[in-house]
Amino acid sequence: MEVIEGCRLPVLRRNQENEDEWPLAEILSVKDISGRKVFYVHYIDFNKRLDEWVTPERLDLKKIQFPKKEAKTPTKNGLPGSRPSSPERELKKTLDLSLHSSTVGIGKTIPTPGLPYLCTGASLQRVPVVKIPDRTNSIENVTKNLLSKRKLEAVSLATQCSPATPVAPTPEIVTPVYAQQNGSARRPVPAVAGRKRKANCLGTDETKCNLRHPPGNEIYRKGTISFFEIDGRKNKNYSQNLCLLAKCFLDHKTLYYDTDPFLFYVMTEYDCKGFHIVGYFSKEKESTEDYNVACILTLPPYQRRGYGKLLIEFSYELSKVEGKTGTPEKPLSDLGLLSYRSYWSQTILEILMELKSENGERPQITINEISELTSIKKEDVISTLQYLNLINYYKGQYILTLSEDIVEGHEKAMLKRHLRIDSKCLHFTPKDWSKRGKW
Repeated sequence: MEVIEGCRLPVLRRNQENEDEWPLAEILSVKDISGRKVFYVHYIDFNKRLDEWVTPERLDLKKIQFPKKEAKTPTKNGLPGSRPSSPERELKKTLDLSLHSSTVGIGKTIPTPGLPYLCTGASLQRVPVVKIPDRTNSIENVTKNLLSKRKLEAVSLATQCSPATPVAPTPEIVTPVYAQQNGSARRPVPAVAGRKRKANCLGTDETKCNLRHPPGNEIYRKGTISFFEIDGRKNKNYSQNLCLLAKCFLDHKTLYYDTDPFLFYVMTEYDCKGFHIVGYFSKEKESTEDYNVACILTLPPYQRRGYGKLLIEFSYELSKVEGKTGTPEKPLSDLGLLSYRSYWSQTILEILMELKSENGERPQITINEISELTSIKKEDVISTLQYLNLINYYKGQYILTLSEDIVEGHEKAMLKRHLRIDSKCLHFTPKDWSKRGKW
């Protein structure tokens, strides 16, 4: 029994409790390595980041489901026919038929209703003037056609090498191994076969680039951590490459080229070789929904080290300087929701635990006051308090109650959180983009 692409069958995997389970998965790709086949699978109803290569031993071939062949569209006579053509093709056929039907013999024309007259010599003819949109090379179509293809094997980040997300392809124009050294998300290097050639291309590209930090203004530095503010219009090429780099790890990333309305805040780590990109987030210059983050990414070599929460904290620190409350662009991914909910919980609990009672009375604070102190939008404050189950109704009013378990859990979490933003090290002046004719 041959397992082909498109087949569905149970596949063995370990869950978070380290227990074996057999979820249904679809075969996305088949590869032959040293005479042995391996299969790239997507677990149905699971996040795409859990996709992985598996060996034949993990497949349950007894419950395999082969892909169904597409049924051909029947014609008027009940006989099988081809698929219906596209609307553009049907429109072209209609126009061709109208042109042929409007001409009867030489020098004789029959008026066709609904078409403009065109004067040609001594006769009048109705000629259709229709503009047919060309959507064959649009970014949406290119991305849609490539969703099931793996375009990148790995991304080289200075001394780090990270596997790219297979379900997050880049447009065909850039089939790259991205070279990033010393803080510069640089131009794509064409992917070539063989590890040695890739290393040679990366080394050649490094000698051509003298940039040792991202372009733009350095608005924050403490220790080895720095933040650079980059205008998507002034540094278009860098911003586009940054978005394409993010697309390698975020399958839902859609922004590639229209970077003019956005600002990019790149977090770097400094060493003797220069500034190395750790992560970044982007935000709209003008947001009607009070969004302070449009897209956020921590590169894989730096994940699970507190940098993601540091990016979130920095975005809210900017909102404090601007005198606004902010919220991330919705909807959030599952990991994004976990990260933000963790930050909201720790920030709000930190405010509540610092409250002191006056004259022996219980300390009081309103949701609006929490929102003003943290720059977290009021809706996010309410949802976090409900998630932590802190809001209770008592004697005709809502009160916040902190249990010992919540306090202990918060104290343990704060002990692990070593990286924090120091507002004294931030040198940022907000701009009023509404007064500018062009970004």
